Amino acid sequence: MELYTPFTHLPRVSDISFLSPFSPQLPLNLRHKTRLKPRRILAVAVDPQRLQLPDAAIDDPQEEDRLPANSPQRLLKELQERRKFTSPKKRLPPKRFILRPPLDDKKLAARFLNSPQLSLKQFPLLSSCLPSARLNNADKTWMEEYLLEAKQALGYRLEPSEGLGDDNPAKQFDTLLYLAFQHPSCERTMTRHVKSGHSRLWFLGQYVLELALAELFLQRYPRESPGPMRERVFALIGKRFMPKWIKAASLDNLVFPYDDMFKLLRKEREPPVKSVFWALFGAIYLCFGMPEPPEDALFAHPRLFRACVPPGMHRFRGNIWDYDSRPVVMKTLGYPLALTDRIPEITEARNIELGLGLQLCFLHPSKYKFEHPRFCYERLEYVGQKIQDLVMAERLLMKHLDAPGKWLQERHRRLLLNKFCGRYLREKYLHKHIIYSEKVVEGYEHNRRLRNPTTTAVQQALHGLSYTVYGKPDVRRLMFEVFDFEKLQPKAV
Repeated sequence: MELYTPFTHLPRVSDISFLSPFSPQLPLNLRHKTRLKPRRILAVAVDPQRLQLPDAAIDDPQEEDRLPANSPQRLLKELQERRKFTSPKKRLPPKRFILRPPLDDKKLAARFLNSPQLSLKQFPLLSSCLPSARLNNADKTWMEEYLLEAKQALGYRLEPSEGLGDDNPAKQFDTLLYLAFQHPSCERTMTRHVKSGHSRLWFLGQYVLELALAELFLQRYPRESPGPMRERVFALIGKRFMPKWIKAASLDNLVFPYDDMFKLLRKEREPPVKSVFWALFGAIYLCFGMPEPPEDALFAHPRLFRACVPPGMHRFRGNIWDYDSRPVVMKTLGYPLALTDRIPEITEARNIELGLGLQLCFLHPSKYKFEHPRFCYERLEYVGQKIQDLVMAERLLMKHLDAPGKWLQERHRRLLLNKFCGRYLREKYLHKHIIYSEKVVEGYEHNRRLRNPTTTAVQQALHGLSYTVYGKPDVRRLMFEVFDFEKLQPKAV
């Protein structure tokens, strides 16, 4: 056996001549010799017949000690040991990523029947947001340690909610309040029923919060357009400002029990705070509710309707649209609804206000907005978008009991895409009744990039009008019976 390298037969430095036939003969002083850097062995020439040794001879430590330092067996042994650390065996994937056989019908039925999500028949939405499995000892330990502090900070009664009657939705407040604080960065979120329950709560809570602030600002600023109001809402509940609200409510110790919230990085602080903030409003909405307009919303809560439909709309009574388009629109939407009022004049007044509101829903900003900023559908569109989001979120929660919040969020986004909302309206041929200015009517009718956002805005304005006149039940009727929001929309060929 011989070790071969191309650098073994290099000439000595003293034998190297730097002279050429064209250069003068100069004396060269080589007293200070430079040391060559050590070179690595690029190849090893080994006789293959000598490598055919039994494995026991290589594994034997005594045999290994007898081998010389430059033995190929020793080099192969070192190479084999080094591979164990540089390229270890691949780990198996976690068990949750391994496909499991589906449950049989009996086990699946037992799992759903024993789930708390099917325990409340009177409150289907509240029942769908309960955890998919019963709380264990670890969950109850957290509730015993931190729940009183959370209730005291939020201003709720400190007694356990389990003592309330079955007909009271606040009986489940302790359970939902516990789920609201289990954000994805905490320890208990590894449990499936806790993780899924928390994500479903924040999915619902974000739309509850946006609708509540939309109603508040519409009534507080009756002459302001929706653009500045959206900025006001963002300044209150943007993710950058949520930690300040949590700190003001003394809830930061429950969100981050081991860290100072404001010493964390923004990417570590804001997502958990936003998740807990939305989930808290979802739990409060499910247990204590938010005052929503009833069926006689126009007269029970007239401020919201009057904040969207100005009283000056009476000047448009008896115009061409009122005679030509209003009967067609009301017939398509199923208006007016059959309500029994004690006084017949109330029914007549409601129908008049409904007709004026419908004309406002189809009134494009290019027509009269420069004369009066409220003579357009923008404010009805703003509240209609928020109630549309909330109604669809409630529908998805009750329809998909075992779906996590992120999946529901993506499903919600795909169902309410702007191009789909406008298409629902165009399928009923209601886009022909939109009132444009004479200067822009041709551009909007022949340009789909201008027409589609307008039809979407009119669709949302109709939902806002139905919410302010007849309440949330009528919004559900329009979305799922008249326009059928859940049907698949094929692409036009």
